[in-house]
Amino acid sequence: MIGTVFRSEDVPTEHRFDYWRELVHRAIAPSDITSDHAGDFWAEQRLLELGPMMVWPTSFLASRFLRTEKMVRQCDPEMYHLSLMLGGGLGLDHIGRTDLYGPRDLWVTDTAEPYDVQPPDSGGRQLITGVAVDFPKSLLPLSPDRVRELLGRRLSGREGTGSLLTEFLIGLDRQSGVLEPSEAPRLGTVLLDLLSAWFAQVLDVEDALPPETRHRAMTARIRAFIRQNLRDPGLTPPVIAAAHHISVSYLHRLFQESARGEDGQGETVAAWIRRLRLEGARRELADPALRAVPIHTVAARWGLPRASDFTRAFRSAYGLTPKEYRLQALSSPEQTERTEQMEQAEQAEQAEPAEPAE
Repeated sequence: MIGTVFRSEDVPTEHRFDYWRELVHRAIAPSDITSDHAGDFWAEQRLLELGPMMVWPTSFLASRFLRTEKMVRQCDPEMYHLSLMLGGGLGLDHIGRTDLYGPRDLWVTDTAEPYDVQPPDSGGRQLITGVAVDFPKSLLPLSPDRVRELLGRRLSGREGTGSLLTEFLIGLDRQSGVLEPSEAPRLGTVLLDLLSAWFAQVLDVEDALPPETRHRAMTARIRAFIRQNLRDPGLTPPVIAAAHHISVSYLHRLFQESARGEDGQGETVAAWIRRLRLEGARRELADPALRAVPIHTVAARWGLPRASDFTRAFRSAYGLTPKEYRLQALSSPEQTERTEQMEQAEQAEQAEPAEPAE
């Protein structure tokens, strides 16, 4: 597990709001945090330190965050703050821009400028959920003048690189319990690449990014595209390359560079696709709820329609035929625990859409 967890029920009722407020202050620039529900507060929050990147998935009862000019003068950590809304709604007033934000909206603030974040007047006992990211401005390979164009704007996390960034942050939250501390720096690099690519895409200045950042961001998009279309038997390297307007040779080069240092070093795009499909089929073969589904049907819906090819590949990967594996998995008393461990390991991998080049 990476990160530390706060749950309000672990703290006496009278201390919950103050404890949570102090925790937030340690994660972001100091601000005046107030809530109409301070007397009976509820919050859950995880702090994930991914190298210099601080990620904090959070859920809390409606609160206000006010950072004044005086606070800016007293302390400026020179950070950018990104917020991804997943539930509820909040309003933001920053550098003269005011807007309301709902699920899958993103916003960016600069700690060198005042801001006011507050729930709508009619919010009531509203629960706010989302993921926030704080990182040094010096890490972003874009000028502060260009980034200023994004501050305080309501940005979409539903399309393009914004959607990829959103899914990565959601994946970090879901898999934080099984991710190891040794993975944190690498995940921080991936996150910074995605943030940089998203900023550049929104600003239409992608050429300003370093080549390695562009390459890693492209690899992230390719991996996400593959996972989204994994069940399509027509998913091949030429199809993937065409969908991303690159050559097949460039696709292979990007993929092989991203694989350095992995157990799958030297694995081709086609081999990686086959491995993911086999893992998906293996998971379903071990599922008691799917014991009546024919093996060839399981294989076909994972993009492996030829039964003989599937059997050969499965036996090569796992040392058993699909039939033998299913019988063993469903008859073993440890089946439930093993299936859960497999799912956790595979979901943890899916939380990493790209690998940084060494």
